[in-house]
Amino acid sequence: MNVENFILGLDGQQKAVVSFLHQRLTNHHDLIPKIRFKIPMYYRKSWVCYLNPIKNNGIELAFLNGVSLSNEQGLLNCKGRKMVCGIDLYDVSNIPEKPIDEIVQEALILDELGKTKR
Repeated sequence: MNVENFILGLDGQQKAVVSFLHQRLTNHHDLIPKIRFKIPMYYRKSWVCYLNPIKNNGIELAFLNGVSLSNEQGLLNCKGRKMVCGIDLYDVSNIPEKPIDEIVQEALILDELGKTKR
């Protein structure tokens, strides 16, 4: 399965949100997508983030080393996890593009430098 097939299998806002984020992550940030653990994951040197369907027809944009990020935007929620932090999104019209781009850029800098908490 590829990411496009994953997107086609979704409905409504989940489909719209994943499609939007997938295009943003691959075209704007040059991340490489791959289906892992049945969800789209994105990487450069290492795995940077993934898109995970959540309850209430939402999508979580999750960062594998989210605890290493500054979270200056105040959007990341670790939900009790030790490494992963993410942002729950429910509607394309409510996606905070600029803050998310800033978070992705910070994650990519850490990925490039190999500076993550393990």
